Amino acid sequence: MKLLRIAALLVAGSTAATAATRPLAEIVDDYVREGLASNLALRSQGFDVERAIAALDAARAGFLPTVSLDARFTRNEGGREFTLPLSAINPALEDQTIAFLRERDQDTRLGVRQPLYAPAIPASVRAQRAQLAASEYGRLALARRLKRDITVGYLDWLRATKTVAIVEASRALLTENLRVSDSLFRNGKVTEDQVLRARAELLEVEQQLRETQNLAQQSRSYLNFLLNRPLDTVLETAEVDGVVAQSAAEFGNRPELAQAESAIKAAEAQVGVARAALKPTLSLGVDGGIQGEDYGTGHGYNYGQASLQLSWKLFDGGANRAAVRGARALARRAATQRDELAREIELEVQQALDRLDTAVDSLATAEARSQAARAGFRIASRKRDEGVINQVEFIDARSTLTGAELNLNVTRFALLARQADLDYATAAGHLPADPVTTGSTP
Repeated sequence: MKLLRIAALLVAGSTAATAATRPLAEIVDDYVREGLASNLALRSQGFDVERAIAALDAARAGFLPTVSLDARFTRNEGGREFTLPLSAINPALEDQTIAFLRERDQDTRLGVRQPLYAPAIPASVRAQRAQLAASEYGRLALARRLKRDITVGYLDWLRATKTVAIVEASRALLTENLRVSDSLFRNGKVTEDQVLRARAELLEVEQQLRETQNLAQQSRSYLNFLLNRPLDTVLETAEVDGVVAQSAAEFGNRPELAQAESAIKAAEAQVGVARAALKPTLSLGVDGGIQGEDYGTGHGYNYGQASLQLSWKLFDGGANRAAVRGARALARRAATQRDELAREIELEVQQALDRLDTAVDSLATAEARSQAARAGFRIASRKRDEGVINQVEFIDARSTLTGAELNLNVTRFALLARQADLDYATAAGHLPADPVTTGSTP
């Protein structure tokens, strides 16, 4: 796939120039860096990563022993009793009644439980580790989308501000045209209808100016929204010349694909969790404490015990096997979604390349059109001053010039926006500041 290189993109002519400061790429990087630090959607995605980290820690904790303190105190009345008929053996002896439940009873123990063989624990750890990777890749994908949106949003604002400058320049021309036409009318060189036409054209451009100013304000508000700051915050104007763009049609680094792969691993690990329920588990338990009618230590109170516990569910009506089939179906669905996503991204890249190719071809045409319109307007202006053309011809030349300059402005910034879209589609370049992640992945 061919390499596209776009160089020496110049701002519109003097009629569209605005106060320029730093290069475009430098300002965009600063805004992207600010957005990565402050955007609310990205911050919310970070909480999902934190939750996945906590879930992984909880799964790993299953490998460690658990220590618990249990204490019980019981007060009994009544209950079953057993009587020894000692008087029947020896009349000198009294019958003895033994209660199966002591009137007072306490049991205080410290217990330790350690899994020795529990297949569900490592399977759960693998599932949570894959889920954490999917969450982190998801956050990285959101960060790249945010970078694209901030870049395009800034370009839209910059294009809108330059459109305002073009329309303002057109208004200045029409204001001067109205003055000249009025002067020619007073000197008897033109009729009044040309003055009225000049005034109507000026009012139309003033209406267009209000619309373009509103569009610029909306673009500024949207970008400030992405940056999570007051919507009326002033934006910095950038230089657009000297921008070099290049991309290739590769998209293997898209974090969405890595996220989908992690989702497949998580689903496959869930199959392991479901299958582990069919296997036995073995654990070691150690208990030690005191028992008796009251609290004390020493002989008659202290006790200890150790035990091995084996648990194996031999029959559950097929519930576990059904769970395994369900988990396998989820894994197959995740794999299918990954394949579908890959096809969608491939299409996205191809479309971005096609749009960029079109924008590159359109730029040269737009520049030639603007130069021709500017030369034609200069000729029409001289003829108007000499009173040798009518108002319709002059206004037509002015409209042609304004349209050509607006088209060049739109085409130039469309080219930059298409480059940003291609960079996003191919995951080209690095983020100015990588999103903060914790864990073992991206």
